[in-house]
Amino acid sequence: MQTAEQLVTFGQGNVEALVKSSQIVANGMQDISKLMAAGAQATLDDAMSAFRAMTNVRSFKDAADLQATLARSAVEKALTQSSQVAETSFKVAEQALAPISGRLSVAMQSFGKAA
Repeated sequence: MQTAEQLVTFGQGNVEALVKSSQIVANGMQDISKLMAAGAQATLDDAMSAFRAMTNVRSFKDAADLQATLARSAVEKALTQSSQVAETSFKVAEQALAPISGRLSVAMQSFGKAA
């Protein structure tokens, strides 16, 4: 049987793990937001460059070729950014679950002995 002091200590550990996990998620969301903002800025820069390039085309074929190149580049960049966001998200989730997993291990050890 656990004493009241042990239960309070265990509860405090749980709260600390949740706070740590929440901090990790908040920091991770900030990193993801920065990635997204950088991607949006790069897209805007690319759009401005494309607009400038389109003003200099001499024929419909040149315009079509330029548009195809720009579209291909946009898709490649979107896929790269999606991959970076997914990778960062998985890392954040893994890091955020670590403190909670640690507390589950402590619970299993503490309450496993009592049972």
